Amino acid sequence: MTRWPLTLPSWSQADLNTAADSVRTGQLTMGARVKEFEHAFAKLVGARHAVMTNSGSSANLLAVAALSYHPHHPLIKGSYRTAIVPAIAWSTTYSPLHQHELTLCVVDVDDTFGIDIEQVKHALTPDTRLIVAANILGVPANMGELRFLAEARGIWLLEDNCESLGAALGAPYQRWCGTWGHVGTFSTFASHQLGTGEGGMLVTDDPIVAELAICLRAHGWARDLPVGSLLRPLNIASHAFKAAYDFLVPGYNLRPLEMQAVLGLSQLPRLAAMQELRVKNAAYFRETMSDCPYLQQGIRGKPVPYGFVLIAQFVEHRARTLMALDAVGIEYRMVTGGCFTQHPAAAHYLYTTHGTLPNAKRIHDCGFFIGNHAVDLSREIDLLHKTLKGIKP
Repeated sequence: MTRWPLTLPSWSQADLNTAADSVRTGQLTMGARVKEFEHAFAKLVGARHAVMTNSGSSANLLAVAALSYHPHHPLIKGSYRTAIVPAIAWSTTYSPLHQHELTLCVVDVDDTFGIDIEQVKHALTPDTRLIVAANILGVPANMGELRFLAEARGIWLLEDNCESLGAALGAPYQRWCGTWGHVGTFSTFASHQLGTGEGGMLVTDDPIVAELAICLRAHGWARDLPVGSLLRPLNIASHAFKAAYDFLVPGYNLRPLEMQAVLGLSQLPRLAAMQELRVKNAAYFRETMSDCPYLQQGIRGKPVPYGFVLIAQFVEHRARTLMALDAVGIEYRMVTGGCFTQHPAAAHYLYTTHGTLPNAKRIHDCGFFIGNHAVDLSREIDLLHKTLKGIKP
């Protein structure tokens, strides 16, 4: 019997009913409610533009594609096509880079599991066109320094914030993660801090990136571009037929549903309260587990933890721990996607590593995480503590 599930949905039955009612008008895909959610989300996180997608993975794909087609600062320029990436992230943090023919330079992570800024500095070369950072399980990476470094070098910074809605940096933590990069991505997958079943969001302050994302999301089509578009100066009124079928870039179909947007909108009023519960659980977890022989994830800024990480002392210690958790009904999983280079998929990428990635490999081999939810988990944390205290390293 599961006593502590890995995931719980953030929506209520009332939210589901509202979402179902919203589609009875007949508009199922990408309509007025998607636009409303985009505007509300941009305001929430402090970005000028937000473009909703059918998943966070799709938001990553749109981000890389939009930077690739940027007319003033294309991501790839001649032979200059290297992206510096963290060794720990989700598979679709990397996939769009491969699909757009970038070479990866994989660097290690720091104690927050975010990309190590010192490793990034040493990995930079004249070929570097992009730095990718991922905020892991609700904890910010060193985004301020990464943005400064990217600006100084004239290269793009992509911030994968799919696991970390609500995390913030900068005194007094006023700037939300996801907005430190030139483009940022979020996931509203069912298990995340705000869930719409499937869904994601791209945010940016660059209007050209936003317009490219709008085109790319729907077949490369220009039809949804705003009046006064920077990408299409065509006078729409005098060329209405042609304007309705202009395709500006090679695109995809990554459009979200109206129901997803309504489900997100219905949760926004409760988001702050849900975040507060997650933060409270995390504080109790860190205090309670402090006498157990496991390393915990480091903290930077204001986290909104998506899960609780523990790193065992060695591989066999983790194996015994996971067996004990199975016995008491506590679910667990690998830390995000584990170390990129340790998966068979890495053989399909063109990549190099900067150093031997000791931190990421230890997290991969010895780490695991347990879900954090927007409910009081003190009883479950006490059960975990009791279980762990009975395991000898």
